[in-house]
Amino acid sequence: MSKSSSEWWLLLWPAESALVSDASGCSMIALLHTGAAKFPPDLLSRSRRAVSLLFPAGVLEGFRSIVSRKLASHGFGASMAAMSSFPPQRYHYFLVLDFEATCDKPQIHPQEIIEFPILKLNGRTMEIESTFHMYVQPVVHPQLTPFCTELTGIIQGMVDGQPSLQQVLERVDEWMAKEGLLDPSVKSIFVTCGDWDLKVMLPGQCQYLGLPVADYFKQWINLKKAYSFAMGSWPKNGLLDMNKGLNLQHIGRPHSGIDDCKNIANIMKTLAHRGFIFKQTSKPF
Repeated sequence: MSKSSSEWWLLLWPAESALVSDASGCSMIALLHTGAAKFPPDLLSRSRRAVSLLFPAGVLEGFRSIVSRKLASHGFGASMAAMSSFPPQRYHYFLVLDFEATCDKPQIHPQEIIEFPILKLNGRTMEIESTFHMYVQPVVHPQLTPFCTELTGIIQGMVDGQPSLQQVLERVDEWMAKEGLLDPSVKSIFVTCGDWDLKVMLPGQCQYLGLPVADYFKQWINLKKAYSFAMGSWPKNGLLDMNKGLNLQHIGRPHSGIDDCKNIANIMKTLAHRGFIFKQTSKPF
């Protein structure tokens, strides 16, 4: 691209303008901040057509870089990066959660949560902003089975002496408050790989122990359903199938709660980058 071409581009569009990707990954023009108010609709439409005729798609990527640097020099760098990658989501934050619980073959009852991880994902950037992660002392079956340790990688020493579920839930509430997630003006929702965590495991154990379930645990997004809506196929093998379908590398160890959360977050970011808008999948309690 010649210097004169780049200068023409910058003269045509104000500093508030930027190229962004739509849901199909195609280049399109989006006006940010006050730029939209300055352009009559007919001029904007004609300018878009002119750009698409004058410049090949590959050259538009060069424009993206030029405009990004120009915006950064005016203090718009961070917002530009976010706006150029993701469509607006319905939530300010996604709270990615994946429990690990006591288990055996045949299955023991009741199961008890032994790993309680949450990742706070920014709904605008889809980046992890904060992490809550605690191991939990089981009380009904305090001794982990060899099957459980082999499956989850959690050994006895990791749960011995840890807080009870009641204590962990109290710390979750404190963390939610500290992160501003209990503010009524902040929209957040939990995200799980399946419905088991918040439909079966947490309410079941809380009922067994006589503990209340906080309202924020009563609505969530099932990532398997979201993935099936976005990709048109059901991930029978959960995270493994979703990573494979999106050509993503699996992060960490399967059935590690915190690693599973990182995989969920990575899948969500990839789907958002493709233009997918996440919606609640659970039915109201």
